[in-house]
Amino acid sequence: MSARVFNHVAGRLSLRPPQSDSLLKLMRAIEAAPELLGQDRDNDAVLATLKAEFPTLEDFERDFPSLCFALATGVGKTRLMGAFVTYLHLAHGINNFFVLAPNLTIYNKLITDFTRNTPKYVFKGIAEFATQTPLIITGDNYDESGAVVQDQPSGFAHDVRINIFNISKLNSEVRGGKEPRIKRMKEVLGTSYFNHLANLPDLVLLMDESHRYRASAGVRAINDLKPLFGLEVTATPFVEGTGGKVVAFKNVVMDYPLARAMEDGFVK
Repeated sequence: MSARVFNHVAGRLSLRPPQSDSLLKLMRAIEAAPELLGQDRDNDAVLATLKAEFPTLEDFERDFPSLCFALATGVGKTRLMGAFVTYLHLAHGINNFFVLAPNLTIYNKLITDFTRNTPKYVFKGIAEFATQTPLIITGDNYDESGAVVQDQPSGFAHDVRINIFNISKLNSEVRGGKEPRIKRMKEVLGTSYFNHLANLPDLVLLMDESHRYRASAGVRAINDLKPLFGLEVTATPFVEGTGGKVVAFKNVVMDYPLARAMEDGFVK
């Protein structure tokens, strides 16, 4: 079934080869380590399994399994995130996603691109989402939109919930060791929205341009969401360490650099 869904998603979204290869690697990861889809697992054992599958993978570098897909700017990382969401929902019944943007500009762009009837809508062509449009919950409206999904039975509109948050805003909220606003109690939920997300059995974390905030306080707070796994997408799979030393990510499973994208004609 997974292969059939992969072909369906790759075809309907007209994925470019590097996007399709990335989606294929996600499929291979889950096939090799199906424990990724469950909360009770040994992360060290999962890592050992996936290291055998992906020679470039050394470490998850997080408290949960996390895989990095490094694609050059211009190849289509946002469309790839849409493909990840579609595949995981159709092949494995995952309904809940948490997308992290590095700043306000990309946060607003992500909200637009995940919203139906916009020029670069990431799910265009996916018939299953034409009748049941994913619910977009943002860092600005989760007080209202987040509450409506609490008691909603599956099989109705908004089976898929995509939470989009701006990590720079979270970073500003946690300065000085403060709790971010998302962790505060909401009467309508009976808990904080953060705890609501953390209690979901199928939350997947998508990190856009993750190199910009990899070790930030906001990301450390996000660790407490305890997602099934994380998927990082970036054009820059490294950070600057002490003394200007470049520190490469240890969880890269797909690397499609700018030089290759230019050679293949995807970027000028």
